Amino acid sequence: MNFLERLWAYITLGAMGFVVEEAAPLFGGVQAWDRHLHIVPVIAALSLGTWVTGLALYGLGRAQSRSVRKRFPKLRPLVLQAAAIVRRHPWRAALGVRFAFGLRIPLPIACGVARMPIWLFFTASAISCFVWSAIFSLTGFYLAQFAEGMVGQVTKYVPMIGTILVALMFAGAWWMRRRHVAEKTKRVLDKLPLKTPPLGQDAIKP
Repeated sequence: MNFLERLWAYITLGAMGFVVEEAAPLFGGVQAWDRHLHIVPVIAALSLGTWVTGLALYGLGRAQSRSVRKRFPKLRPLVLQAAAIVRRHPWRAALGVRFAFGLRIPLPIACGVARMPIWLFFTASAISCFVWSAIFSLTGFYLAQFAEGMVGQVTKYVPMIGTILVALMFAGAWWMRRRHVAEKTKRVLDKLPLKTPPLGQDAIKP
């Protein structure tokens, strides 16, 4: 990849971070392990992209709180509940904007509705976005490393694994054949007439 291709990849990754959530940093980490991208710009792009999106939602909640609740009635209960939490725990709420599963859209809006100080939301949400992107990007990076190592280890034992599989196939075929012969023999014996000794004078003599 040349410079422009990588730059576009970082921009796209940062823009998709809020949409596809954890899939974006995991994918970015894998691409960094494959050396298509670099891990530090991946973390920075995802941090910036999710942070800017959170700021936009905060601004929407702060400026248009009534219209948002009217336009999106399904979000109204979540926004009101989140706003109550924000007023009680402002720092925790702002730090949790990237880790509050199911509330990643309502929570920043609620921070705006609750009139959280701008400096507090800017600072805490920036920390949240950076920590989130770093955790999942590095997870993707090391998962790719682990997967490659596992594949490398498995390839060393391919002949032995193949031999074991062939042996198991032969053992299974032999067992099935033996079972088939036993069942066939049983069916044949069941069809034979049962001879009983005659009663009376021709009975079995001692």
